[in-house]
Amino acid sequence: MRTAPTILHLDMDAFFASVEQASKPSLRGKAVIVGGLGPRGVVATCSYEARVFGVHSAMPMGQARRLAPHAAYLVPRFELYRSISEQVMRLLRALSPLVEPLSLDEAFVDLEAGGAAWDAASARLAGARLRTDIRTFTGLTGSVGLAASKMLAKIGSEEAKPDGLVLIRPGTERALLAPMSVRTLPGVGPATGDHLRRAGITTVGELAEAGEDELVRLLGKAHGHALYAMALARDDRPVVSERETKSVSVEDTYDVDIHDRVRVGVEVGRLAERCVRRLRGSGLSGRTIVLKVRRYDFSTLTRSETLRGPTDDPAVVREAAARLLDSVDTTGGVRLLGVGVSGLADYTQEDLFAQAAGDRSGELAEEPEPAEERHAPAHAERRWPSGHDVRHAEYGHGWVQGSGLGRVTVRFETPYSGTGRVRTFPVDDPDLTPADPLPLVPAGSAGPDEPAGPAGPRRRGDAEAAPVDSAPGTGASGGWSDGERPGPG
Repeated sequence: MRTAPTILHLDMDAFFASVEQASKPSLRGKAVIVGGLGPRGVVATCSYEARVFGVHSAMPMGQARRLAPHAAYLVPRFELYRSISEQVMRLLRALSPLVEPLSLDEAFVDLEAGGAAWDAASARLAGARLRTDIRTFTGLTGSVGLAASKMLAKIGSEEAKPDGLVLIRPGTERALLAPMSVRTLPGVGPATGDHLRRAGITTVGELAEAGEDELVRLLGKAHGHALYAMALARDDRPVVSERETKSVSVEDTYDVDIHDRVRVGVEVGRLAERCVRRLRGSGLSGRTIVLKVRRYDFSTLTRSETLRGPTDDPAVVREAAARLLDSVDTTGGVRLLGVGVSGLADYTQEDLFAQAAGDRSGELAEEPEPAEERHAPAHAERRWPSGHDVRHAEYGHGWVQGSGLGRVTVRFETPYSGTGRVRTFPVDDPDLTPADPLPLVPAGSAGPDEPAGPAGPRRRGDAEAAPVDSAPGTGASGGWSDGERPGPG
């Protein structure tokens, strides 16, 4: 392990919900829940105000509504989240060439590789300036953990939430970990945690005291060895700038079970088109086509077919998925469908004429409309997803608060205005149209690619790094740097 805390872990605070609060002044400081709003929807992210009521990610949306009936429930705007994530990742790459994204809102950074930090003081300064830059360029907050290993840096960022910075000094790790729950360690989920609890092991310190042989006996060789090393704060994993993609897949969960076999086939074809679009967007092709079907009784079936060579041809993937569907009994209804491609390569095999018939031009058509919309009568109501942006010819930019019974309610406000007024319109009002999201920070502010971009920490030989100011909000500030736990908050 390193002798300096030069591995940084950034975790954006309640990312999706924070984006929604930043773009909607009327929701700031309020409970906001983002996710699928149908009967089978789940919570993608919720604001800290919603967590007070017991709401958390991956919770069924119906349960969330019972716990927090007065919260704002919004449909995700993934394109906006991706664009903001790209801004944040550019800030991270300005610090180091070694950035390992884990998701849209989370990443490791090797500060030493970029010369951004070499000791505790410079690492702390780099982390503090990163948090300032994120707030300046995106209007959002992120929590930062700094340590000599990836595991400890991630634990640090979790302790720093929300909107804080925690630095763990090398040499203090074991004392720091000892009182923590075993669930703190990566790979210890509910089942493993319960198994250890029955053996009398509830803290990381007790895990280390149990010894490697006992852990191997309880958990098996691989898991036992790995957990013992983590309990001793041993983690030599490097920050990897690019992760090898093993598969590309898409799936949809349906609010109402699909019973019509023709409709199931149409949905599989649509998913195949989306999967290929994502595959091509990554510059990849693949040999193995995978179909996933979750039936009405929650039983999940997967079927796969391996082609003679890698392809990114939508016709090939679509027809292979259709063949796989022929082997699945969908009697009783289907609640989820998915199509994936694995065995990835960065080239395609052109000689696949035997794999699919018909036009093989390779041109990818526009994604079809959802089946329920294609078969809907011409006079069907326009759909206005809750939380999405709209523009009215007279009132300007706003967002959908809700719709139903032939009406849509819109609050007219922008990220830079005060709380806006609410108005209701017929769903087919010709003056009301969908709109693109507005930037969270007003145009004209310096961006991470402009000359006034993020300032790096002082290099060796410069004046001694200034101490980090306490973080705004309720998160940990610069604490824990001496191996002591921060106070509550």
